[in-house]
Amino acid sequence: MRVSVLDTSPIVAGSTAREALRHTVELAEQADEWGYHRYWLAEHHSMRGVASAAPAVVAARIADATKRIRVGAGGVLLLNHSPLVVAEQFGTLAAFHPGRIDLGLGRALGGPRRVAEALNPGPAESFRDRIEELLEYFADADQALRATPAQGNVPDIWLLGSTSASARLAAELGLPYAFAYHLRPAEAAAATRRYRETFRPGRVREPSIVVSVAVVAAATEERAEWLARSIRAKALSRSRGERILLPRPEDAVVDPAIGPGPVLAGAPAALRNSLRTVIAETGADELMIITPIHDHAERKRSYGLVREVSDTLPTRY
Repeated sequence: MRVSVLDTSPIVAGSTAREALRHTVELAEQADEWGYHRYWLAEHHSMRGVASAAPAVVAARIADATKRIRVGAGGVLLLNHSPLVVAEQFGTLAAFHPGRIDLGLGRALGGPRRVAEALNPGPAESFRDRIEELLEYFADADQALRATPAQGNVPDIWLLGSTSASARLAAELGLPYAFAYHLRPAEAAAATRRYRETFRPGRVREPSIVVSVAVVAAATEERAEWLARSIRAKALSRSRGERILLPRPEDAVVDPAIGPGPVLAGAPAALRNSLRTVIAETGADELMIITPIHDHAERKRSYGLVREVSDTLPTRY
């Protein structure tokens, strides 16, 4: 089973955006050595705990620092941007790194509405209209308005989502689909089934599904659960309307009455079973792992363990 990395460049308690971005580059270099398939950067704005706000910029840095791994956005939030600019940016990336660039497209705003208005104050357009405009810029047809670097330099284009509506749109447009299981695991089975059942060949001939999963791996169950306390504490604070940086596990305040949520935490044997279940539920062709752990060394260690587990996973049920 292919495994990949989804990174938000988390700014943890006691850290800075500069340190978070440096850790992103280090993790990407390690993921490249381990044989991870792709490395995607998220787009979020005005969030004090997230340094990943400019995925095209960070993707360029990572592609320069790595040799084999595919690099891209997971994703560009297209309602925030001019499709022409996005085509120019990712066409340029594909020109510098042919065969290694991905462009994932998301519908969300990635922050408060006032931030989206500041990013793109023009008239609102539908998400589908923007996708179709973007795809035109990557076409070879002669156009009055063209994204010159995108001509002949085409990244792999994905549609991202966490609902059946996004799955239907990806199927209608003939795009590969990435489902955010780490956000809405309960909707994953229905959405991915709808995508496969309604897929029409377009930019790709066959349906293709990546499923993103939040994972914390450690040598023992106890250690993994201890590391996951940070994530659970942040989720608890969010449910109370508070915003905190990812705390150290020893500082994390958790509620034992709240279940584990969508985070899969455990030692390799247990994680293997959990990930097999995700694959069986969704028919995933690839898993994309997001691992918010406070300590950077522990975070890298977790990704190393997941990479070992991935060799024992089925390619699809």
